[in-house]
Amino acid sequence: MSRDVIRMTNMSFYGHHGVDDSERELGGRFSLDVELYCDLRAAGRSDSLHDTVDYKAVYELVRQVEAGCNYKLLEALVHDVAQAVLSRFVVDAVTVRARKQSVPLGGLIDHTEIEIHRTRSDLET
Repeated sequence: MSRDVIRMTNMSFYGHHGVDDSERELGGRFSLDVELYCDLRAAGRSDSLHDTVDYKAVYELVRQVEAGCNYKLLEALVHDVAQAVLSRFVVDAVTVRARKQSVPLGGLIDHTEIEIHRTRSDLET
C-alpha cells in the first residue's frame, strides 16, 4: 500500500442520523474525515489534476452519501462513504472518520467518533 496520503478533515454537515426518532427528526451536526492512500509521485512530477484525486469530487461524493440516507448508525455512514470512495476513485485504501456532536447519552460528551479503514480488497461488489 502507498505511504502517500491525502487528508480531508472536518467536512461538516447537518444530518438526520441517529438511533432515536428525535435525533433523526431534529438532526444534528456531523463531521467527517477522509484519508485517501494512493501513489502521488506522478502528480508531484506533473503538477496536473489528472494525476491525483480531485478533492472537490471527493467532497461532493461524501456530501451525497451523507445526505442520501438517514442513517441510524455512524458505522453504516462511514462504511458507505468508504465503499463509495473505493468504487469511484483510484486509491489503494481509505480511512473514514465520522464525529457526531451532542450525542444523547445522559451526560456531557464532546462527540462520538467512528473510524474505519478499508482497502481495495474490502470493496463490496
